[in-house]
Amino acid sequence: MSTEDRVVDASADDEQFDLTLRPRMLSEYVGQAQVRENLSILLEAARRRGEPVEHVLLCGPPGLGKTTLAHIIANELGVAIKVSSGPAIDHQGALGSILLNLSTRDVFFIDEIHRLNSVVEESLYPALEDFRFDAVLGKGVGASAATLPLPHFTCVGATTRQGLLSAPLRDRFGAVYRLDFYSKAELESIVRRSARILDIEIQAEAVSEIARRARGTPRIANRLLRRVRDYAQVRGDGRATVETTRAALAMLDIDDLGLEPLDRRLLETLIKKFKGGPVGLDTIATSLSEEPETIEDVHEPYLIQIGFMARTARGRVATDLAYEHLGEEPPQGQARLL
Repeated sequence: MSTEDRVVDASADDEQFDLTLRPRMLSEYVGQAQVRENLSILLEAARRRGEPVEHVLLCGPPGLGKTTLAHIIANELGVAIKVSSGPAIDHQGALGSILLNLSTRDVFFIDEIHRLNSVVEESLYPALEDFRFDAVLGKGVGASAATLPLPHFTCVGATTRQGLLSAPLRDRFGAVYRLDFYSKAELESIVRRSARILDIEIQAEAVSEIARRARGTPRIANRLLRRVRDYAQVRGDGRATVETTRAALAMLDIDDLGLEPLDRRLLETLIKKFKGGPVGLDTIATSLSEEPETIEDVHEPYLIQIGFMARTARGRVATDLAYEHLGEEPPQGQARLL
């Protein structure tokens, strides 16, 4: 299965549908109750003072709503949002071009902010702290420095790997929120809302089936719903019944816990090739012919969340729950993680 075909992959496939289903206001946002409460206070306080919102850092695994929250912040404030990502801002000039075109109170959203290169990151510091941009004009011996004032804007950064952020960058964000995996009930609410928007007739049992296999992630729940809709229209009568839903998910090779083939291959590699671990991430990635970042950012968080894998000082370890799920017998006489 290619990266583009994976339902759990964090790439921006079906982006037009993601935009259609994305909540626009905080009142429409489902889940992350504590983050919503804190963010609502932050936004309301800024509105009452007539000031820009403090810079906000959103952390958590892919697909949990970091980009959605950035757009909600802009919508709630009634301002424009400029969107970019760490890899796209590859030099100081690119950063300056974006910053100098912002208006007062605008939101500047940087996805994958942990991937900013060091030169760009250092140029961002005075912009975040003092609302100024220090530019270098010209090259060589004729170069000169210029300080350009910036409007008071709000930077919203998103990262899946908070530990890779440097302390100086992290400290310049006044509000830091971590998004966690969603409960099954929250995902059911999201699936029902998306089904109404997409005009899909769906049974309650089908909603529950999708939510149970969505890995605690709204993005995946919406993608599964769209695949079920496709299957229902081609192989059924257009209604998402529980039977149609199960058949569609079976074709995607997604099991009852939401594990896709690469998840199971990862666990099988740990168990069969490395006797359950511990084994290093790079070794696992090489065995699976995958990028370490894909495993660490996309697949590992959920496997750790459901107790199938653990990270130790010596490497990754498969737990007894992983052995049980794959129908394997844990090695006897060897200490295992339960």
